[in-house]
Amino acid sequence: MIGGAESSASGTDEHAPLAPDWTCGTCGADWPCPVKRSRLLEEYRLDRAMLSVYLGSCLAAAAQDLTAPSGTALQDRFIGWLPRSPRTP
Repeated sequence: MIGGAESSASGTDEHAPLAPDWTCGTCGADWPCPVKRSRLLEEYRLDRAMLSVYLGSCLAAAAQDLTAPSGTALQDRFIGWLPRSPRTP
């Protein structure tokens, strides 16, 4: 892996990111694609903090490869889709 992304898909249905474009190696959508988002939520269902750390590292690597159209576009793409837990008073 290079900066959080694989240079080629490691499996036929992995939905792994391909750098430097940060597209899905399986379906070609912007990574994380809808399938990978669902899989990540399931994989990290007991540790959302670690999911945030993982996606933050991917965001940092992607920021070096991609030019975002706005300041928050990459942030929205990589971590903006994460469900928020309700705050307790």
